[in-house]
Amino acid sequence: MEHVPPPAEELARLDRELAELDARRAQLLTRRAWLLAALRPPAPTAAPGWNPSAWGAPAAGRPGAPAQPWGYVPPKRPSAPRSAQNVLLTLGGLLLTVAAVAFTLVSWGSMGIGGRSAVLAAVTVGALAAPAVLLRRGLTATAEALAALALVLTLLDAYAVHAVAAPDTDGLGFTAVAAAVLAALWTAYGLALGRLHLPLPAAVVLAQWPLLFGAWAAGAPALVVGWALLATAVLDGAIALWGKGTGARVTACVGGSVMAFSALMVGLTLSVTASGPLGALAPGALLLTAAAAALAGAWRAPRGFARAGGVVAGLAVVAAVGGVPAAAVPEDWAVLAYLSAGLALTAVVRTGLQRNAVLGVLVASAAVVAGALAGALPGLAAVLLGPVTLLSDVWAGSPEGFRAALGSTLPWTGLAATPVVLAVSAGLLGAAYRWWPSLARIAAPLIAREEPGPGGAAAYGAGPAGSAGAPGAGTPEAGGAAVPEAGGEPGAGTAGTGGTPAPGASGAGAPGAPGASGEPWYAGGRAGAPWFAGGAPAARRRPSGASLRGAAGAGAAVLGWGALLLAGAVLDVPYAVAVAGETALVAGLLALAVRGTGSGREGSAAVPVTALVTALAGAVSAGLLSLASEGASYAVFGALAALFAGAAVRAGAGVERAVFAVAATVGCTVLTGFAGRSLGLAPHEAAPLMLLVPALTVLFGARLRRNPAALPVELTGALGALVAVGLAVPDAPFLALVLALCGVLAAGAAVRPERRPVAAYLAAALFVLAAWVRLAASEVSFPEAYTLPVTVPALMVGFLRRRKDPEASSWTAYGPGLAATLLPSLAVAWTDPDWQRPLLLGVSALVITLLGARYRLQALLLLGGAVLALDGLHELAPYVVQVAGALPRWLPPALAGLLLLVVGATYEQRLRDARRLKDALGRMR
Repeated sequence: MEHVPPPAEELARLDRELAELDARRAQLLTRRAWLLAALRPPAPTAAPGWNPSAWGAPAAGRPGAPAQPWGYVPPKRPSAPRSAQNVLLTLGGLLLTVAAVAFTLVSWGSMGIGGRSAVLAAVTVGALAAPAVLLRRGLTATAEALAALALVLTLLDAYAVHAVAAPDTDGLGFTAVAAAVLAALWTAYGLALGRLHLPLPAAVVLAQWPLLFGAWAAGAPALVVGWALLATAVLDGAIALWGKGTGARVTACVGGSVMAFSALMVGLTLSVTASGPLGALAPGALLLTAAAAALAGAWRAPRGFARAGGVVAGLAVVAAVGGVPAAAVPEDWAVLAYLSAGLALTAVVRTGLQRNAVLGVLVASAAVVAGALAGALPGLAAVLLGPVTLLSDVWAGSPEGFRAALGSTLPWTGLAATPVVLAVSAGLLGAAYRWWPSLARIAAPLIAREEPGPGGAAAYGAGPAGSAGAPGAGTPEAGGAAVPEAGGEPGAGTAGTGGTPAPGASGAGAPGAPGASGEPWYAGGRAGAPWFAGGAPAARRRPSGASLRGAAGAGAAVLGWGALLLAGAVLDVPYAVAVAGETALVAGLLALAVRGTGSGREGSAAVPVTALVTALAGAVSAGLLSLASEGASYAVFGALAALFAGAAVRAGAGVERAVFAVAATVGCTVLTGFAGRSLGLAPHEAAPLMLLVPALTVLFGARLRRNPAALPVELTGALGALVAVGLAVPDAPFLALVLALCGVLAAGAAVRPERRPVAAYLAAALFVLAAWVRLAASEVSFPEAYTLPVTVPALMVGFLRRRKDPEASSWTAYGPGLAATLLPSLAVAWTDPDWQRPLLLGVSALVITLLGARYRLQALLLLGGAVLALDGLHELAPYVVQVAGALPRWLPPALAGLLLLVVGATYEQRLRDARRLKDALGRMR
């Protein structure tokens, strides 16, 4: 009978056998990798110096480990013969070049025409023919040196021909012809001797000048010069795309960039300075041709160059198309023409242009819009910050118009188009927010994620899951191959192939793998997962579509608000209309913030948060603007307080509600200050009135209890009480009254258990401070007559408390009573010229200190010791000053240095003493 083990035992046995198989397979794979590495031919020795290929190399002893550690620099060796040869050839070519220049410039006139021609022809032909012979013998470096000499000789020949054969010819014209001839000569020479590196780049450099110098020599207008520059740039682009040799292509790329930039600057300058639409047509044609050339080059250019070409083409189209209507409208409205042209560029997504070029054009469109919006910043800043000037003259009277209240010197008539720019941009962003799904479908082919293809090359829409480059097939760094993680087995197969996936490798179509679902990045990811929280592959992930949609909605809200504000300033609406309009805008923003709060949709927080921040900024601006008139101040701050209070009621529990409640509290506090000013009260007389709002916040906190908005509201009320204390400082009796009232409020807050640990001590301190201020204001010379009747009952109550609860703190039991007498007496003793009060105070403090030490009461020991030390310092201070004056000047620094030496020498012992003292104090009650 066959024994069948229980399922748990059988499962454990299977797991053990599988683990043994995995371990054996790992050993075999490791051995296989070692054998493969041993059969490979040795890699060539790297050049001396830093070895960048050693980054991330495996540890020594593992397959593929480098022979030397990272950063290993071998010892210096003697210079190779090739290096010495290059140095000698460079110096020789330089000396020959100097000799040729000296001969041409100095010794030329001492020879006849035949001799001159013979010398130049012989030397030049010899310098041109020698490299061909040298190349056949394998002397490439020597051939390069002689080719460089020949290049200089041909330039000297051109100069000599002009100086002897055509001295009356125009210099620019002759230079243009000579450059064209030399460019053709060196092009043919470079193609004939393809192994030389110098001739073709030299021909490209020479080809930059014929058209430019020819137009300049003919006295052509600036537009023709621009066309010459553009034609040269097109030629350079053709060479960069189809030219032979890296040097020629790089040189053409650099030269084409310079020439194209110069042509664009010429066209832009002529378009901007055109006297009318007809005058802007010709520069526009130049710019459009440049755009067409840039897009044509983008078809075959690499990704980065293609995007740069798209940006250049987009900007050129905007300058060309927008320049015609801009020349027909007033200068202040020209920005609308360019903005319209920039927005029209977005239609490129529907064309069949190359993908990277389209992205570049869209970047150009965004740059144009950003530039137009940047022009609105000065006006918007003036509207928001201009009312700050009203703080110096509150309630001086209502100004006539909005601009007068701002006090800005900006040329408002020149900003007439700014509100329109903001409104158009806001409308487009709002439309994008409203119809985002349709916009995402249109842009889907353009902004699809690039997936790594075979060998690491990027491929768009690569093969099916499991093939190289498919989403989720391995890591992008490995070009689609599955890379085993720590603890993985070497040699594990690649995902999607016939091999077995390594442990930890993400297979094709793995759940949760980026791109495994086939959705593009703009479709949004897993709910609640931010785009930046997915490790190395997700670090390249772009924001989700919901986040982008929220950003569009937030931008629409901000730009629309700015457009309405600037419209009021540009139109110079009446002051009352401006104040009412800003308040209404705050109300609208608060409604938007409340409506979007707590919606729970992904990416939806951007709009309400932006609306909240904008509403706060608008409330500050509206409040400052209302300070010009008393009635406007009451109306605006009352409305703002009501709006924020209503928003706090409607908003969900959270940070938004707390912010709304705090803003409402601030508005009410400002209203109480206005009331004191309207009643004609002095600042210190209005201080008690300012405590009305803090009192309401204490009641509000008691009503809300543990609501998250309670603490911020109470803290705001406390700040209002602090303002009241500051107002009452100039008048001591009012200061004492305000401090006592603040103590009452703190005591009221201390009734609640959650506020008691802080509010109770604060209330006691405020009451004691109020008593001291009152005594000082009454010029009482014997404060003990007022403090002892308070101290004795307080100490008795503390004694009974300690008797009932021995664990009660001495600070709670005896601290307030002792401080009520000791601290005022100490303050008076420091200004008392007699000796009786300091003596009695010192004796009392000594007794209290001894009692604290005897009964291990922390409050008595510290309070008594501190008062005793300060009283003794006061009594000894005159004698210390006399002794210090009699001592030599060097003695105090010497004693201080000696003290530091002693403390430093016994530093560890002093630390132990300090710790013991701290522990002893901590054990006291």
